[in-house]
Amino acid sequence: MSHYKVTNPATGEVEATYPDASDGEILKAVESAYQAYLAWRDVTPAERAALLHRVADLHEQRRDQLADIIVREMGKPKSQALGEMSVVVDIYRYYADNGPAWLEPEPIVTGGAKAEVRKQGLGVLLGIMPWNFPYYQVARFAGPNVLNGNTILLKHAPQCPESAKAIEDIFTEAGAPKGLYTNLYASNEQVGELIADPRVQGVSLTGSERAGAAVAEQAGRQLKKVVLELGGSDPFLVLPDADLEQAVKQAVQGRFGNCGQACNAAKRIIVDDAVYDDFLAAFREAVEQIKVGDPMADDTVMGPMSSEQALTNLDAQVQDAIRQGATLVTGGKRLDRAGAWYAPTLLTGVTRDMRIFQEELFGPVAVVYRAADLEDAIDLANDTPYGLGAVIQTSNPEGALELANRLEVGMVHINEPPGSEAELPFGGVKRSGFGRELGKDGMDEFVNRQMVKMAR
Repeated sequence: MSHYKVTNPATGEVEATYPDASDGEILKAVESAYQAYLAWRDVTPAERAALLHRVADLHEQRRDQLADIIVREMGKPKSQALGEMSVVVDIYRYYADNGPAWLEPEPIVTGGAKAEVRKQGLGVLLGIMPWNFPYYQVARFAGPNVLNGNTILLKHAPQCPESAKAIEDIFTEAGAPKGLYTNLYASNEQVGELIADPRVQGVSLTGSERAGAAVAEQAGRQLKKVVLELGGSDPFLVLPDADLEQAVKQAVQGRFGNCGQACNAAKRIIVDDAVYDDFLAAFREAVEQIKVGDPMADDTVMGPMSSEQALTNLDAQVQDAIRQGATLVTGGKRLDRAGAWYAPTLLTGVTRDMRIFQEELFGPVAVVYRAADLEDAIDLANDTPYGLGAVIQTSNPEGALELANRLEVGMVHINEPPGSEAELPFGGVKRSGFGRELGKDGMDEFVNRQMVKMAR
């Protein structure tokens, strides 16, 4: 039975299946990627950039049909799927426009001698990508690394086989040499074999903490570079001087966009005691007004969760918290319709001894905490095994910059919801992983920084 299938979460129906890759196909793909690398590393950065421009053009030309695919695969509302396509186009164009200059040799001053650092591709890279942003996650890995001179083997989530194939087709039609970008319907066991293959030089995974630990362990045994972008339980701090109307609006966006299924979603809303009651009342009203419905409809804010299993896991966390004494303010149940539909949910009264205090809630559930003061808010924000991002809502931007220094996270947004842009490095600390994607930093993860010195 194939692991790769399109199961529409809005209906629960299986719409398409794709064959799993055989061991022979995997070996053939690795050799093809390796041979492609031997040629691609000698192609000029300008020529690589031209390919990425063509890849961006094709994504833009097909944005509507590409968006429809992920609506079917993982339930993303069409308007948000189109938004994802815009970010994807920006990423490919960003690296095509800026990447060649970043590959120029960097001179080093050393006692009058001539020395420089050159950046070279490493070789074949394996990308293991999740289902929540099917095109965006691939773009931020493939874009900079294709420009670096690497070649790509891409193992996508089993529920995203159609979008995975569409991306490979775009690279092929854009003129990518055979083996430059290859989609693999691989199993977890085959992933282990790929990591062990000496032709594969690095691995990038975006996914769960459990998957990241397994991949890092396998790569570590092979002494191979890894970039991990894992879970998050990001704090959203509302300070006493915040614009509450703005804070409520951005908290809804930051928590319930993509049905709450984002690693950098605003999962823990931490509100100062002075404004807690007013914020909670307004936030509850806004949550209860979220339009849940047909993901193809223009006015839909939230579609179904990605799968029945995802819903079951989330509901178990919510019900466990309620049993332990958390207060269910609204939601907390599946909706009475076919498919993986869950009501926008709001919890308060979660304490540190509850299971979900330290767990990631990957779905449309917001937890609001009351902070006695700023120090208490910082303590709550940092009391988590994760460290991906944070949001600060305040009318004092200078104070927010100082506060950001005290937050144990990789990214801080001030007076805006969490998000992602091509030029901004993305990544976290603690159990949220290591390494960075996007921005100039994303170019530097999988390169050989070769030092060359000429004797005087």
